[in-house]
Amino acid sequence: MLEDFHLREKITHFDHERIPERVVHARGAAAHGVFESYGTAKSVTKAQFLAEKGRQTPVFTRFSTVVGSRGSADTVRDTRGFAVKFYTDEGTFDLVGNNMPVFFIQDGIKFPDIIHAVKPHPDREIPQAQSAHDTFWDFVSLHTEATHHVMWNMSDRGIPRSFRTMEGFGVHTFRLVNRAGKSTLVKFHWKPAAGIHSLVWEEAQIAAGVDPDFHRRDMADGIEAGAFLEYELGIQVMPDDGTDTFEGIDLLDPTKIVPEELAPVQLIGKLTLNRNPTNYFAETEQVAFHTGHLVPGIEVTNDPLMQARLFSYLDTQLTRLGGPNFAQLPINRPHAPVNDMLRDGMHQTAIHTGLAPYRPNSIDDGQPLVATEDEGGYVQVSRRIEGVPVRSHAASFDDHFSQATMFYRSLTAIEQTHVIEAFTFELGKCYERAIRERELEVLANVDADLCAQVAAGLGLPAPKGNPADDVVLSAALSQVVTEPGPIAGRKIGVIADAGSDLAGIGKLRTAAEKLGASVLVIAPVGGVLGRGKRTEIVERTLLTTRSIEFDAVLVAGATTATNDIKLVTLLQEAFRHCKVVGAWGDGGAVLQTAGIALDDPGVLVGDSVVKTFTGALFAAVGLHRVWDRAVDVMASAVPPSG
Repeated sequence: MLEDFHLREKITHFDHERIPERVVHARGAAAHGVFESYGTAKSVTKAQFLAEKGRQTPVFTRFSTVVGSRGSADTVRDTRGFAVKFYTDEGTFDLVGNNMPVFFIQDGIKFPDIIHAVKPHPDREIPQAQSAHDTFWDFVSLHTEATHHVMWNMSDRGIPRSFRTMEGFGVHTFRLVNRAGKSTLVKFHWKPAAGIHSLVWEEAQIAAGVDPDFHRRDMADGIEAGAFLEYELGIQVMPDDGTDTFEGIDLLDPTKIVPEELAPVQLIGKLTLNRNPTNYFAETEQVAFHTGHLVPGIEVTNDPLMQARLFSYLDTQLTRLGGPNFAQLPINRPHAPVNDMLRDGMHQTAIHTGLAPYRPNSIDDGQPLVATEDEGGYVQVSRRIEGVPVRSHAASFDDHFSQATMFYRSLTAIEQTHVIEAFTFELGKCYERAIRERELEVLANVDADLCAQVAAGLGLPAPKGNPADDVVLSAALSQVVTEPGPIAGRKIGVIADAGSDLAGIGKLRTAAEKLGASVLVIAPVGGVLGRGKRTEIVERTLLTTRSIEFDAVLVAGATTATNDIKLVTLLQEAFRHCKVVGAWGDGGAVLQTAGIALDDPGVLVGDSVVKTFTGALFAAVGLHRVWDRAVDVMASAVPPSG
């Protein structure tokens, strides 16, 4: 009955619980943390949170995919957002970046076009969260300034292993200003302490089905277990000499990078994400990032894409969060004092005092006053602007291929194979032959061998192009490592049953936890293995897990060998994805039953769990993959030529 006001209030509130999702970056996960400055940026910026050694600043960091809706999967091939909100004593600074240092477009007016192209087709609303369809490839094959970013997306960078193992970039060139008023141009980089690692394509596809929350679960579980996410913030420093160029590279072109060999990344601070949100909606969903949230000592440049973002990020919050007062939401509220003349509007929570919210005024003694530079006010460095406004760009923006070539040729052979397979997969999903042929013409201007192999995979002739011959390669663009990295946050799965060597599992867990890794017991059924003082809780069963969850899979000694298809699949997937697999004691028989030879690359066996065994295991996990195995188990259908 309508007189039941309890029912009306409850249903009315429920009917209005949802707000519009983000147009892009709708699928996200976040964490709280702290940023600590090394003080090494003092010479280039007066921003206190960067310049003062040891200063700690609270942060909130949100990771996201770009294309998919809120309910899409984490592991799709896509660019990832890497946005950090610094709650500094001088105001809020938002570093709104991605896990790739370049963008699809050079001018913000094209942003609706690229997003319309990559989003699901408007007639059927499919495919979801994917670029493997006609409209995307139609656009980028016609719009060749996207080529460099497309190369990054088709590489392993498009399917990161976790948030903790991906780089972040500010994308644009920023201007830093020091106490003396001297300005410097910089590019921001986030360097993950865990190294830079990715999934393989089959893993990404499996995860999207069996655990679409793969990345957010990994981050939340890791933080809860004390394996915090850590990154170092670095800057590439370049002179602000009025040319906006460095070593022939236009610094205002967001489709270009400055290779680290030309401008090494100087580390200036450390970010630690150590606390999960209390409420997803109140924090992760309602957080509002804005490229115009700056603090003294940090300025933007005339990058045309950045200039458009300065408008768009503010404008989009008005619809999504219901008005101009979104900065008053707890997650968006500055930690620095705020005293302004902004009044009223939807969702106003502040109770303002005073009679004169305008200036100049005499009624309130002229207050609030505008802070001067000496008082911490934001004052930009004055600079002359000359020229005639036109909707055009500099001739230096016209090179769409040389850096795409540099990126591809800087990769290792296995990484190049993954790029070839990604292009072949994506273009193979396009219905229009003309689109596939046109993209091959683009690839012909990047690398002839790349084009030839993708063309062969599509069953089409390879066109001739004019790729650059004199590009200088950059080792920093490859993710393959030759020295083991840290294993904090990694997961090692151990297959066991009622008769297994539980003492060995305990030793392995103790050794792994000292390095921040975790050991999870996998058994045919749930419950507890063993009895009395020697027990192990079964964290996963063969029915509830897949190999994608683990960075290595071992078989405990004395585990019974069976032909259980779930067990065989678990081991074969881990082996096929070039992960470390192994066993101790007579657990090797289980590997052999699954068709895995004990002398294959990356197969670790030992008599028992001793230091030499765990040392070899952790070193192998620190290398991320056993790429020596890739030729046999992951070779492309179109083998590399030459």
